[in-house]
Amino acid sequence: MTVTELDVPLRDGGSLHAYDTGPDAASPLTLVWHHGSPQTGAPLEPVLAAASARGIRLVSYGRPSYGGSTPRPGRDVASAAADVAAIADALGVERFAVMGASGGGPHALACAALLPERVTGAVTLAGIAPRTDAYDWFAGMTAPGGLRAAVDGRAARAAFAADAEFDPSQFLPVDWAALDERWASLGADAARAGEAGPDGLIDDDVAFTSRWGFDLGRIVAPVLLVQGEGDRVVPSKHASWLVAHIPRASLWMRLDDGHVSVLDVVPDAMEWLLERR
Repeated sequence: MTVTELDVPLRDGGSLHAYDTGPDAASPLTLVWHHGSPQTGAPLEPVLAAASARGIRLVSYGRPSYGGSTPRPGRDVASAAADVAAIADALGVERFAVMGASGGGPHALACAALLPERVTGAVTLAGIAPRTDAYDWFAGMTAPGGLRAAVDGRAARAAFAADAEFDPSQFLPVDWAALDERWASLGADAARAGEAGPDGLIDDDVAFTSRWGFDLGRIVAPVLLVQGEGDRVVPSKHASWLVAHIPRASLWMRLDDGHVSVLDVVPDAMEWLLERR
């Protein structure tokens, strides 16, 4: 599958670096992929393969400060909707589905809530929920330090990033196996994003722990939430809370999966979107 890269100009003078597998009159669906935190936005090999096998046009992009996209400190989760609309307009795409993994989950939901005439369906995989006092939002996170710091604002989150180190115990053995084999491209891409600096991840975490800027109850499109029961990065309670607050949501709880291995559901999730386009 051929992938074209493009820079999409925005009204504020910035731009978003995007990727597109191209138009095809026979394509049954255009899918906008929302990457995790941190990633560059470049399409991952298993996602490309699953889309190609189904004739799906795949579009992805780097959120501000990721993968060549212009920084935008202070962005909220809701801003992803206008960003995706700008990319879709530039590509001549009117209607599309959205799918987000991990940190991409909230941004996919933003598109579903704020672009109701354009989004046909949404999928989140290991997606975080809005911060709430309804339950212990941090419970079950092996390494919540970055998110805890983000509650106190961008400066506090940036200070935490100066000395932060990745805690490998966040991932289950099945996650490491996935990264060693079928999802090796994810690990490599995360490393590239990390080498470019922490700004994208800092801004993501601040956005996640702040008001998202939209109401989950406004989502009219069907939503599929996929969650690993053993996830130590985004605990399963987040998915349970989301399914109770999104009108047309369904939940696939994967009992043996963690934060990365749950991505093996991508082909099935694409089939789910195709059935609802």
